[in-house]
Amino acid sequence: MKAPDFEYARPETLADAIALLGAHGADAMALAGGQSLIPMMNFRVAAPEILIDLDGLADLKGIQKNDNTLTIGAMTRYVELMHNADVQACAPLISMALPHVAHDAIRNRGTLGGSLALADPAAEMPAVMRTLDATVNLSGPQGSRAVKADDFFAGYYETTRADDELIVSIDIPIAGPEHRFGFHEITQRHGDYALAGVAISVVSNAWRVCFFGVCDHPVRLPDLETALAQSHQDDHLLPHLDQIDFNGDLKASAATRKRLAGVALKRALGGMTV
Repeated sequence: MKAPDFEYARPETLADAIALLGAHGADAMALAGGQSLIPMMNFRVAAPEILIDLDGLADLKGIQKNDNTLTIGAMTRYVELMHNADVQACAPLISMALPHVAHDAIRNRGTLGGSLALADPAAEMPAVMRTLDATVNLSGPQGSRAVKADDFFAGYYETTRADDELIVSIDIPIAGPEHRFGFHEITQRHGDYALAGVAISVVSNAWRVCFFGVCDHPVRLPDLETALAQSHQDDHLLPHLDQIDFNGDLKASAATRKRLAGVALKRALGGMTV
């Protein structure tokens, strides 16, 4: 199949891109990496009247380490994140998750901002950003605003970003030597979207745990996080999974996803880095 007809624009500045979004609203879609959007257009799942290509916007690219924050431009590609020393040192959880993101061809083109804007509930990066307590920085015709990742993902392919806003960057608190991280996902084949996965961060016995691939958004369980501070025993932790409204589909039933989420949690805890 091929995409329906659409207009194409390649703005040279962030201001031009925002102006185009403001002019076209819900009829426009931003092209970040295109690894999900283009197939969706080909299958007529998405049908924008105008596609706004962000690849020429230098302001949306790059990785900058500040005193306490790692700032990643929305158009920074996965392959750049994989090989960046600051990402490896300051946000090890990203480095742990990236090898599980699809395949080399996808990682060469896919972008962090594109993944967050799409908000696929089975994707790794939305869950990782929630686990890292990241902040998503947005710009639009009404100005700029910052949204915590915990408040950004609203449901299936749905976020709190307005139609005329762009993700410009993501701020991530820099991890210290006392931080520990865990990650595990279960797929049918390596590179597939997760049937169930979990990302974990802990510092000073304060836990952040986010599951993905199990329901309509990356989900944290505060009661589970509190329980982890007390014990890592399965019989103490697994009952908290009942708080998730697990999805069932042709790949896995809701009951199967619940079981796999428990397996992923156990394996992630067993492989925690120091």
